[in-house]
Amino acid sequence: MKPIGYWLNRTDKALTLHMNDMLEHFTLTRISWQILNVIQDGPDTTDIDVLSTLSANADGPTLTSAIDTVLADGWATRPGPGRLDLTRDGRQRLARVAERVDAFRQLSTTGISPDEYRTAVRVLERMTHNIETATSTDLTPARRVR
Repeated sequence: MKPIGYWLNRTDKALTLHMNDMLEHFTLTRISWQILNVIQDGPDTTDIDVLSTLSANADGPTLTSAIDTVLADGWATRPGPGRLDLTRDGRQRLARVAERVDAFRQLSTTGISPDEYRTAVRVLERMTHNIETATSTDLTPARRVR
């Protein structure tokens, strides 16, 4: 059995590759689609909101570049300095994208029950919490007793 890190990396690469292929029709990438969802989910969204929400998904320069792209492509607008909102056209196009993403999600979870999916997410959340809250002494190997 391959370790969990192998499957995490392979799954993330597969998700990104296939989502990017599917979203290319809409001139989006997985990251730009995620940015649009952050903007859609919160009124008065700021660049800082996007950067902090998606910091686990991409680095700052990648996110900033993707923000610039969704602005240039007419998906979003700046109602004020450092603020982001979807355009009317962006909202309509994002609704069409949602249909494709739903189909992609169904495909990617074929043969996985809702309980299995929830369990997988909970396990990954727990592992992440364990690692992120560990101290350096938690990671020090125990001394051998002779």
